[in-house]
Amino acid sequence: MSDPTRRRRGIMLVLSSPSGAGKTTLSRRVLERNDDFIMSVSATTRAPRAGEVEGTDYYFVSPAEFEVMVGRGDFLEYATVFSHRYGSPERPVIAALDAGRSVLFDIDWQGTQAITQKAREHIVSVFILPPSMAELGKRLRRRAQDSAAVVAARMAKAEAEVSHWIEYDYVLVNDDVEACARSLQHIIEAERLKRERQVWLLDFVRGLSGS
Repeated sequence: MSDPTRRRRGIMLVLSSPSGAGKTTLSRRVLERNDDFIMSVSATTRAPRAGEVEGTDYYFVSPAEFEVMVGRGDFLEYATVFSHRYGSPERPVIAALDAGRSVLFDIDWQGTQAITQKAREHIVSVFILPPSMAELGKRLRRRAQDSAAVVAARMAKAEAEVSHWIEYDYVLVNDDVEACARSLQHIIEAERLKRERQVWLLDFVRGLSGS
């Protein structure tokens, strides 16, 4: 159990990948293994998929409502993906960080660029690569969530998405989901130990000097 007097600054952990490379499964592993993490819930203009819950999976809003939120400056980042708008509301993220929580973002490279410009000191970005493009296509077809036309569009976009891997702090190849999840956990644990995130250290070292 962590010492409550040794307060850490939270992490904004960004996971990106081409659709089907495994970031949703890896996000689930992070939340299962780290009780200080919460998922950033995005607003989107797309319709809910079967089983998705308002406020848990997404905030489902109309295009007009989304534009109002953009105008108010409500988002840390926002982007258009496959003709739909997505954005990460800022207020709940800042509240979580202030409370010592960490926030997980499942966003694409466009969102990562935008959010990094706003909050670089809090960001840890990880890009997930598939073992091959052929395997990526198999995964997309196997999950049977999208039509053949949508799968083809996602595959066409994947190469352009992969080209942004070099912009990320860490890059993992998801050829084995459990091994990849372990590597991701190591990244989280190392980032938590960075001096600037251990806000308790300043008073602790002052105490050492005075003892």
